Amino acid sequence: MDENVDEPPTSTILLDSCHFSQVIFTNVEKYYMPGGDVTCYYTLTKNITPRRKDWVGIFRVGWKTTREYYTFMWAPLPSSLDSDAVLQQEVQFKAYYLPKDDEYYQFCYVDQDGVVRGASVPFQFHAEAEDDILVVTTQGEVEEIEQQNKDLLKENQQLKESCKSLQKQNMDLQEELRKAQEKMKQLEGEVCFLQTESLKLQSALDQQAVELNAVQIDLASIKEKNMNLGKENQELRSGLDFLRGSSEKLELELNSLREENRHLKEQNACRDAELHQLKEQSQSISSENEQLGNRLKITLDQMDQLQSQVLSQKKEIENQARMDRDKTEQLEHLEKEKHQLHVTLLEQFQSQDLTKEREEKNHLFQILQRKKDELDEENQLLKQENSDLLRRLSALPDYSSFAAASPEDTGLVFGNPYASPKTSAENMSSLKKCPWCTASFPEDIEESQYGDHVRSHLLECPYCSQTFEESNKQVYEDHLFCHDLE
Repeated sequence: MDENVDEPPTSTILLDSCHFSQVIFTNVEKYYMPGGDVTCYYTLTKNITPRRKDWVGIFRVGWKTTREYYTFMWAPLPSSLDSDAVLQQEVQFKAYYLPKDDEYYQFCYVDQDGVVRGASVPFQFHAEAEDDILVVTTQGEVEEIEQQNKDLLKENQQLKESCKSLQKQNMDLQEELRKAQEKMKQLEGEVCFLQTESLKLQSALDQQAVELNAVQIDLASIKEKNMNLGKENQELRSGLDFLRGSSEKLELELNSLREENRHLKEQNACRDAELHQLKEQSQSISSENEQLGNRLKITLDQMDQLQSQVLSQKKEIENQARMDRDKTEQLEHLEKEKHQLHVTLLEQFQSQDLTKEREEKNHLFQILQRKKDELDEENQLLKQENSDLLRRLSALPDYSSFAAASPEDTGLVFGNPYASPKTSAENMSSLKKCPWCTASFPEDIEESQYGDHVRSHLLECPYCSQTFEESNKQVYEDHLFCHDLE
């Protein structure tokens, strides 16, 4: 709000916040003559308290805020500040500061806070219209007019006589007019109040028009939504029909499921009976497990006996190995004798005298050959027995310690009976043989590969890491069963 001396205090307050009925403008003309001063008459009601910087401005009709005034005059303070009295005031606007166009204007009373407290009816600045008539007549018409004037003079005399009576009636009418004017002044105040109310109603109508436009836009969107909802409703109806068909199918399925449920209940009763039987069987199985445990203890005792037997058999195998070595040495000695006999036979062949002796040597050679074949057969049998014993030893837990302590663990178990001791030792140092099959490996093979091949023939217990021969699978399963009992 501006509080300078040359400019009145104004504000941006809109019409809705103004009170137009606290100051009433009276005797407002419809037209004011251009070039003349204009006096504005107004009445201060008891609802307003005049202050030093209140002012009266001339506004063009259609103004929005008090900053849109055309000209103004400071409102004089009344001589009496009695709040209950109705105060008549006036201000005079100089012609120099008045508008020069013929637009509609109105007086507005504005307090020092920039709020409008009263507004007059609209008016304009131009002269009232006058009808000027130019009449053109002829001589004959003039004579007729003179005759008419004479007649009119007579009538005028009669009218003067009647005028006296009319003057008396006029006095009465003037008295009534005075009363009517007083009543009109009262009505003018009411009209000003109604005009201010009309301005309020006009602003309200404008606001309602804006709201109506917004409502129409909302109505259009609601219609569009309604159409979409109609389409959705149609889709929902089709979906409802589909769901009704599905519901009927589900009811049929529900009936079948109920029937199946009844059968399942009957089967459940049968299963309860079977479960009772299974419990009884479980009890019998537990008793059998106890018997199997006892049998396992007996089996373990028997395994201890077998281990002692294996140890004795190991000793027998060692003795047989020694015997094989002796037989090998005997075979080598026989081979040497055979060679010598062959040499002598060749020498004697040159001599016909030695024919008989040659035949005897040949006979002796055949005998030695038969012995050699018999020894080979025995050697094969011993090899077979040795492999059987080794397979049985693999099922024993202490086989690895025995294999480590055996001096003949590498190469052939009994050696090559046809090879010299030096050749046998070289073969034993250059080859590794699987104890479970006939596979042989070079000496430079990695221990992990050789160990994987040997372990492929064994079954290892996941509980105690004990190994069993693959052919003794039943013993391995009994061993696992013992762990399950524990």
